[in-house]
Amino acid sequence: MIRIAAVGDVHLGEDARGRLRPALRRLPEHADVLLLAGDLTRHGTVQEAKVVADEFRDLGVPVVAVLGNHDHHAEAVPELTEVLTEAGVQVLEGDGVVLSVGGARLGVAGVKGFGGGFAGRCASAFGEREMKDFVGHTVDVAAKLRSALDSLDCDERVALTHYSPTPETLRGEPPEIHPFLGAYQLGEAVDATGTDLALHGHAHLGCEHGVTPGGVRVRNVAQPVIRSAFAVYCLRDGAGGCD
Repeated sequence: MIRIAAVGDVHLGEDARGRLRPALRRLPEHADVLLLAGDLTRHGTVQEAKVVADEFRDLGVPVVAVLGNHDHHAEAVPELTEVLTEAGVQVLEGDGVVLSVGGARLGVAGVKGFGGGFAGRCASAFGEREMKDFVGHTVDVAAKLRSALDSLDCDERVALTHYSPTPETLRGEPPEIHPFLGAYQLGEAVDATGTDLALHGHAHLGCEHGVTPGGVRVRNVAQPVIRSAFAVYCLRDGAGGCD
């Protein structure tokens, strides 16, 4: 059994130092790896990233992350990534990592993702250049996710994004903003690659459980949804009280 702890949208500011640390101290008793689904900071500043780094360093399990839209706001992604990397957090964007967990190889591929909407209610690359660029970015990001997932030599495969790959985990969010919360192209990448589990954040008013059109299990791990420092999901036999 592989136990995956996950959380997103912790939105840590400079005044939040130590907020999560008490709940994370016993993480190895509950999980083999921690995956962070973006929006780790409030405004994407280096000072906020240092708070995030202190919260998630030296936890006793590997920590893998993608960034979210809030983490991009200050346009300091390289600096933010460097701070997290120095703390031992592996930040993914169009790439992946294979971890040895309990004798199995766990592959994690990640991208931030982007919006665009879902079947029947989605944007199309037609008309103004700005709309073509918007949809084109989503298509490019989804292609990177698919390539990264395909490249993993592993026993179990996890897709880690900030934006959602399915509308099912957006239930509770106003339908008008679904195109800004995820895109069907991400779900297509998940379904095409034999992925076992997809994790995302971003949808604070959404729900935890969903599936892709191809039936892959999807979990929205935004902290306002899971209402905890992390949630734990199991791969392989699914036993042990995990989702």
